[in-house]
Amino acid sequence: MKIAFRPKLLDCLPTYNRTQFGKDLASGITVGVLALPLAMAFAIASGCSPAAGIWTAIIAGLITSALGGSRVQIGGPTGAFIPIVYGIVAMHGFANLMGATILAGIFLLAMGLARMGQLIRFIPVTVVIGFTNGIAVVIFLAQIKDFFGLKIDNLPAEFFGRIKTLAAYAHTVDLPTLALATACFIFLLSYNRLAQHISVLRRAPGPLVVLLLGTLISFIFSLPVETIGSRFNGIPQELPNIGLPNLSIHDFGKLISPAITIALLGAIESLLSARVADSQIDDRHDPNQELIAQGLANIAAPMFGGFAATGAIARTTTNVKTGGRTPIAGIIHALVLLSIVLVAAPLASYVPLATLSAIVMVVAVNMGEWHHFKELRRYTYNYRVILLATFFVTVVFDLTIAVELGMVLASLFFIYRMSELTRIERLPLGELAEEAHYLYPDGTMRVAAWQLFGSLFFGAVNKLEELLDPAAGHPEVVILDMTRLIQLDTTGLEGLESLRDKLDKRGCKLLLCGLNSQPGSLLFRSGFIDHLGDDNVCADMDEAFQRAYILLPNLMGSFDEDY
Repeated sequence: MKIAFRPKLLDCLPTYNRTQFGKDLASGITVGVLALPLAMAFAIASGCSPAAGIWTAIIAGLITSALGGSRVQIGGPTGAFIPIVYGIVAMHGFANLMGATILAGIFLLAMGLARMGQLIRFIPVTVVIGFTNGIAVVIFLAQIKDFFGLKIDNLPAEFFGRIKTLAAYAHTVDLPTLALATACFIFLLSYNRLAQHISVLRRAPGPLVVLLLGTLISFIFSLPVETIGSRFNGIPQELPNIGLPNLSIHDFGKLISPAITIALLGAIESLLSARVADSQIDDRHDPNQELIAQGLANIAAPMFGGFAATGAIARTTTNVKTGGRTPIAGIIHALVLLSIVLVAAPLASYVPLATLSAIVMVVAVNMGEWHHFKELRRYTYNYRVILLATFFVTVVFDLTIAVELGMVLASLFFIYRMSELTRIERLPLGELAEEAHYLYPDGTMRVAAWQLFGSLFFGAVNKLEELLDPAAGHPEVVILDMTRLIQLDTTGLEGLESLRDKLDKRGCKLLLCGLNSQPGSLLFRSGFIDHLGDDNVCADMDEAFQRAYILLPNLMGSFDEDY
């Protein structure tokens, strides 16, 4: 298998010009500034330091843009990873999180090299909506502690434990923290409407404005609220120590399952983001190249103290809206973040955690596709079960289990639906029913014709039993019209073989007509036709009736009413 490695950046460079660079520069600066508060907020919500979030955005953003399969994809930490990362940190620690991220990167890289990018699209939209909305609820619940300023040292990652702990410490709410967080939440939630009336707000990303205003209010009024400085001692104004996390070989065994979860979600979200961007810029991304870039980004980010990253839909959309059309914009976004860390890192110490929690809560509200819940009554029972089951299991248990359950339910419902669409109908014989040659002395037919519709597969093969029902009569020739049979699997083939054998025991011959390419290919390759006889495979029903006419005199003496 040939391994293709061609980043989109190489396609853009030959026609790159100064005009596009100006647009990419403006877009890169805007997205870089927007990414700063989000990277810190997502990191803190995930149980990590704000510096880890920023370095994840820098390294993953740089690699995603330089080596990715999309022109405008922006990589970095995202809200979808919050419940997963928080759970890994709570159970295994930050060092093991970095190990799980590297493993996930290896899985993503392998998926890209194996050209599995298209397979991600096989995940049904019901499963995607279910776990997206479920993740949004988990993120929202995780921010209640910092939003209300609750005095909780360790908030459990498990749902029931988290709810129990939040309820137990509800009396420890801090009013200044709650007031600041509520003001920031309401302001950011209504930011787009305010921007329509206040021209200055249109030029600045909402999260950054809220970050600056919340920090200024906290500093000017000396609010007694927790800040990045008080909890994390600020952000180091220097490059991190570069190297692999300190892990033993025994740690990797317990990290495989979390790593698979990170890889699966990273692949889904990055390719979903790239597909959304394609529709906005009228382009087509390379899904396999995108997975390769995401794999390399997740391998590299932990070496700089970062964690899991993927394509970020909100930042990618902002990049498109502000004029970015090549990977240069994403590279500039990473360099802007790097410049901020090296120049303005000390100022981050004054950022209130209440403001960051409000930003994350708004992200959670906006990422959920809540209108699908209102429209559930318009869809089928199967659709509702898959979506709600995936949503519920994501919130209460685990994303990996939720996706697995959603896929199993979707597959089972699909099998059931396909089996319902597969039909076997008896065909009327018309004028042949009046010819004595085709009739027994008692007037019943010596020939029966049936037509197959749809797909004869493991979920519908039992429908062949209808041909053996005594109520269907005792024909000496059974004709199967397969002109409308579009697919046959090995279980369906086995069912046809069983049908042929049972009919042979009754002294009845089986004829096939109108074979399509896929069923015909399988029947010939398997040797079924050799056993059936080439003369018993006909082009159409007329030829099948002519063949039956030839067979009937030879079979007349073999009829036994007691079979």
